[in-house]
Amino acid sequence: MNDQRLTPSIVPSLFTAMNMFCGFLSIVYASEYNFNYAGWLIIVAAIFDVLDGFMARITNSCSELGVELDSLADIISFGAAPAYLIYSAYFKSFGPIGIVISSLLLITGGFRLARFNVQLVGYNKEYFTGLPIPASAITVATFILSFYQKDKGLSGLPAELLVFIILLLSYLMISKVKYDTASRFNFRKILKNPVYIIIVIFILAAIYLFPLAYILFVSFALIVTFGIFRHIITIFTSNKNNSNNSH
Repeated sequence: MNDQRLTPSIVPSLFTAMNMFCGFLSIVYASEYNFNYAGWLIIVAAIFDVLDGFMARITNSCSELGVELDSLADIISFGAAPAYLIYSAYFKSFGPIGIVISSLLLITGGFRLARFNVQLVGYNKEYFTGLPIPASAITVATFILSFYQKDKGLSGLPAELLVFIILLLSYLMISKVKYDTASRFNFRKILKNPVYIIIVIFILAAIYLFPLAYILFVSFALIVTFGIFRHIITIFTSNKNNSNNSH
């Protein structure tokens, strides 16, 4: 008997395959020091990642094998590809230390995907626990696209900043910081939340002033930062309430 859980749908699987291929191609271009193509291919992979989930939902063809296949594609495109991109663009000159720092994006991303798969049944669909690995990958890719210069590389930026970005993204992927899922972002909710309104206005205004890669980097940096501040406020509020209840 054919087990539907182990039978992936053709259409979503094609998008998953394209996601995987873009991740591999990004690594190839990064190895050839073509960081512009390598960075954009990670973003294209993220688009295919969104489309494969969308197609699986509208065709009602989700399967356990499809979920596992999607995670395997993600670890290539959003774990290995950005890790190698930042290594090749900057950390290669640091020797073994550079390898270790760069690899954190891949290692923590793998743990992030494994935890997501384990929690897939019954998890809160309004939030992701930990920064989604595509968001981390896009942040890294757009950082390279925004600040890498062909003649100077990233030499104008302090090493501490690059290390901080990698460590922060790596930690957030395996943390308990909550990030909204795409289903949370609809027009009515955006209108009710002044923070989202400000972000939308900022993005629309920035489109006319800055390159797309820079806009994407700042947008994802804001998303990352917003999740951190909300987590801190939630902890502070919870501790304050507990303190008030104890009196």
